[in-house]
Amino acid sequence: MTTALITGATAGIGAAFARRLASDGHSVVLVARDEKRLHEQATELHDRHGIEAEVLSADLATEEGIAAVEARLSDTKHPVDLLVNNAGFGNKGEYLEVSMADELTMLKVHCEAVLRLTTAGVRGMRDRRRGAVVNVASVAAFVPRGTYGASKAWVVQFTQGAARDLAGSGVRLMALCPGFVRTEFHQRAGMGTDNIPGWMWLDADKLVDAAMKDLTRGKSLSIPDPRYKALMGAVKLAPRGVLGGMTSRTGRKYGPR
Repeated sequence: MTTALITGATAGIGAAFARRLASDGHSVVLVARDEKRLHEQATELHDRHGIEAEVLSADLATEEGIAAVEARLSDTKHPVDLLVNNAGFGNKGEYLEVSMADELTMLKVHCEAVLRLTTAGVRGMRDRRRGAVVNVASVAAFVPRGTYGASKAWVVQFTQGAARDLAGSGVRLMALCPGFVRTEFHQRAGMGTDNIPGWMWLDADKLVDAAMKDLTRGKSLSIPDPRYKALMGAVKLAPRGVLGGMTSRTGRKYGPR
């Protein structure tokens, strides 16, 4: 039986990955800050699917939290075969409206934690010549839109570069770039969502199904919906200056308020 470790596992995309992987027969290591929710989730997955569900309470905005997950990923007696770096958050407000402390915390969670946890997991996977990492980014990675988009662009570039370096090693890496997903993400950030068109919303379980298919196909980048694939195709053709203005207006219309 293989083991998957999922960060940000108690809600949204992370919870959808946990459900899917447990239903496929994987043991899971669930990582999040809320220990009570972790234990409730672990019990539910164990009872429903008969798999082993381990919990690890860790705050990836702290050195202690990142180090604790690194240590679990480095445990050769209980190896992790699939790592899903999903933990993340949004900040309400435009550049200079968000505190520097909050911006740096975002970079620690979205970039430093992803780098360190991917590295800790991949070392053992490469030695065993099997394993995979899914780093959850966003379609925001492809448009000029603040620290959130910049951090997710880093996730995409890092993941695809590492995937090339590890080609032939038996280890697969994939950046997952969803659009708007019905999760707790916007609520936690205090962002309004009433003005986001219904067609732009994705279902977390369907998103994970598409992502797992792309991972199986060996893709290093997954945009798991035809609507967003089309939008990102249009983004590639738009002049950079025009795109910057469009994304700024879109951010004010569909983002924090």
